[in-house]
Amino acid sequence: MTTTWLITGATGMLGQDVLARLGQDDEPALGLCRGDLDLTDADSVHAAVDAHRSRIVVNCAAWTAVDDAETHEADALRVNGDAPRHLAEACAKAGAVLIQVSTDYVFDGAGTSPYPEDAATAPRSAYGRTKLAGEQAVSATLPDTGYVVRTAWLYGAGGGNFVRTMIGLESARDTVDVVDDQRGQPTWTVDLADRLVRLGRAALAGTAPPGVYHGTSGGETTWFGLAREVFRLLGADPARVRPTTSNAFVRPAPRPAYSVLGHDRWPHAGIEPIRPWREALQAAFPALLDETPGQEPGEKKDKKKGSAQ
Repeated sequence: MTTTWLITGATGMLGQDVLARLGQDDEPALGLCRGDLDLTDADSVHAAVDAHRSRIVVNCAAWTAVDDAETHEADALRVNGDAPRHLAEACAKAGAVLIQVSTDYVFDGAGTSPYPEDAATAPRSAYGRTKLAGEQAVSATLPDTGYVVRTAWLYGAGGGNFVRTMIGLESARDTVDVVDDQRGQPTWTVDLADRLVRLGRAALAGTAPPGVYHGTSGGETTWFGLAREVFRLLGADPARVRPTTSNAFVRPAPRPAYSVLGHDRWPHAGIEPIRPWREALQAAFPALLDETPGQEPGEKKDKKKGSAQ
């Protein structure tokens, strides 16, 4: 049987949800993780795409250790830049569509209004530079069948993330300090996975223009605002979340102060943008509670004061 979809990074938080979304419609799909395929090896990538006869490849694999990339940029570039290029070249040879998942870190984070898909890129971190290299490789190699979907502030049941951290801290600490000077769009991996699948289908149907799309939830907030919403959904007092600044969390890699992305291109593909972030978070919450170790609704543990980004 022809494998229509090939998903790399399949054991990651997003990759799991892409495969689950495809499974809902019984679409043929194969998920590969790092142990199955070395994406930095061009020959292996070409062999995998050929062997599985894929019509659509969704690259969910990435070097996501943002701070480590500052001192290991060459290693991060092999995963975030070279691997997408290998995939793009393999897809060009096979006549397949490639959807490359990228990031808000390709922007400088100094904006004050949502970044459109064609906004000038200016990454300030090694992670952002390496992800931009991957975008450029896909766009140059697959001008007609290459798609870049930038996302940000992801959370889901299949991996560690800020929302699950806040769920755990609510029962462990009296108060939590969270930064209130970084703005973005919390995005549920289930929602993003749905848009990736729909974009792939539209690409095959010839109804989705190639290029860049922004896959984030509607609206915007800060990490502080997100943490307070998590506490509210837990039935806890949101006032226990206290605002602080990025200066309290000095990191090797600079974090974008403004990560709000515009969503104008989705209607051109006949696809509506992702719903507002609060609506999505409420829908996601039962699954997040089920997957948070040691956390049950209403459960309280010994608490202490602490901080979290």
